[in-house]
Amino acid sequence: MSADKKRFDRRTNRVRRALRRAARGRLRLSVFRSSKNIYAQVIDDKDGKTIASASSLDKELRKSLPKGCDVNAAQSVGKLVAERAVKAGIKTVVFDRGGYLYHGRVKALADAAREGGLKF
Repeated sequence: MSADKKRFDRRTNRVRRALRRAARGRLRLSVFRSSKNIYAQVIDDKDGKTIASASSLDKELRKSLPKGCDVNAAQSVGKLVAERAVKAGIKTVVFDRGGYLYHGRVKALADAAREGGLKF
């Protein structure tokens, strides 16, 4: 395993450990960012189930987005996942940025999810 991957995994584990302490029964909004797309899902860790999810590959978003890897795509995914979570009855979550810095696409997704009705 490369040194970059080890650092990323260590950062991810550190963030998740802190989230488990702070969650207090709330669901987790997890973000995965690849070089071409961005994905978000609301996860119930107690039951191990995904409640709501969205990505830049969704049919409704794919038509309107020229690229799936920019800030505009992240904002669209954040709004969509918030809309689906609120529809499922979820209002408060904890934000799991994984090993990514809270900047750029990750921050845009989080801000759009807040605007969409999620509280974290």
